[in-house]
Amino acid sequence: MRLGMLAGYSGAKLSLPMDAIKHAEALGYDSVWTSEAYGSDAITPATWILANTTKIRVGTAIMQMPARSPAMAAMTAMTLAQLSGGRFIVGLGASGPQVVEGWHGVPYGKPVTRLKEYTQIMKMIFAREDRATFDGTEYQLPYTGPGATGLGKPLKSIMKCEEDIPIYAATITPNGVAAAAEVCDGFFPIWMDPEKYSVLADPIDKGFAKAGNGKGLKDFDVAPFVTVVVGDDVEQCMMPIRGSMALYIGGMGARDKNFYNDYAKRLGFEEAAVKIQDLYLAGKKDEAMAAVPAELIDACHLVGPADRIRERAARWKEAGKANQVGSMLIGSAQKEAIELMAEIML
Repeated sequence: MRLGMLAGYSGAKLSLPMDAIKHAEALGYDSVWTSEAYGSDAITPATWILANTTKIRVGTAIMQMPARSPAMAAMTAMTLAQLSGGRFIVGLGASGPQVVEGWHGVPYGKPVTRLKEYTQIMKMIFAREDRATFDGTEYQLPYTGPGATGLGKPLKSIMKCEEDIPIYAATITPNGVAAAAEVCDGFFPIWMDPEKYSVLADPIDKGFAKAGNGKGLKDFDVAPFVTVVVGDDVEQCMMPIRGSMALYIGGMGARDKNFYNDYAKRLGFEEAAVKIQDLYLAGKKDEAMAAVPAELIDACHLVGPADRIRERAARWKEAGKANQVGSMLIGSAQKEAIELMAEIML
């Protein structure tokens, strides 16, 4: 089992937990991951971390695909991979229509199709086997649509890509998971119950079958986000997770188009998911937080005293042995949590 660390989003001011990142690197953590929403971008912090570390890999969880072209993402990835000695990992995501259309000012389009085309174009550019051409639904190289001059021509990257640059995707819908399994090297479930890999198994297998060439879990990193909070009071440790899960399950999307709400239902918490959304959309955020079941938090995260976390982590170890989880991406800058997870898992 590999361990990663989530560096998180920026607030009004960007502050990277560099001491915690360097400590994780010294403990043997494999990776650290940056994020973007509509504040700081994900690439600049990743560059900063790469420049201030020597061994740990750095990825984006995630780069918003609609914010940059596939070629720009490939250029960025190749540049950082060369500068860092092959330590950069691409993490892609569709984001949501509120951000894509409201912030970036581009159509949300078809996110699953976008992921497949985006990844295929990036890998084509990395490979440099020929000039990059693509005729897809979301992307065309060269572009020949409305407003085109007709002067575009196929190009091959000037920069050679000798590094292995993995591409991960953030997705939880069945079609999105299948697409990730088909074209990517790994994916991020925002949460995961390690005893319910069955929720993901069918779409992953569907994607592997479409990829062909015997692709399987040994070639594909399932890398869920796992919040770890160490403390004597279990309920107190759950509080920040309640807030986050209530936001995603209740308010991250419209009532009839909330992927996280649907995912909570597939994890076995349908009644709770409906209640959380009803309360959240009614403006009763505290009640929505209280409605997040402790069982759901415990299924997907690790909280409480160190001995309790050691006991609960056995479920994750078993999933790791079965190749159903390849990496745990730890959401914590708490020194004791970082150290405890290294002691347990590495």
